Amino acid sequence: MFMTNNINVQELVKEAIVARERAYTPYSNFDVGAALLTVDGKIYHGCNIENAAYSPTNCAERTAFFSAVYAGERKFSAIAVAGWYSEESKNKENEMAFPCGVCRQVMMEFCNPETFQIIVTDSKGNLSINTLSQLLPHGFGPDNLY
Repeated sequence: MFMTNNINVQELVKEAIVARERAYTPYSNFDVGAALLTVDGKIYHGCNIENAAYSPTNCAERTAFFSAVYAGERKFSAIAVAGWYSEESKNKENEMAFPCGVCRQVMMEFCNPETFQIIVTDSKGNLSINTLSQLLPHGFGPDNLY
């Protein structure tokens, strides 16, 4: 069992892979699932949901955050993101799906950038673990407004 900062990385990655199965990606065929861990140990899932107009598309990470916030959660310790091309895709590369800039900004709203961990995996099981501040240096968040 691989742990980092008391987070069971493999378990969180497994949950992200389960969430990926619900992705709606008829245009890109790039399925992404996310598993968001609260400081209390609860897990909230999200998947990417595409739209023909593109801009209404929602990423897996934001789906998980918005579900958790709707449920009353406000404190988070980690998120695992699992993304790769579905069987229907002609592109079979094993890219890691790092959170986009908008998702990183949402994370900045609710997470401590120095401690919040972002765990990204590819279809081969390779992992990248970074803090939010590593992926969003000099981020703008609530503390910048005081």
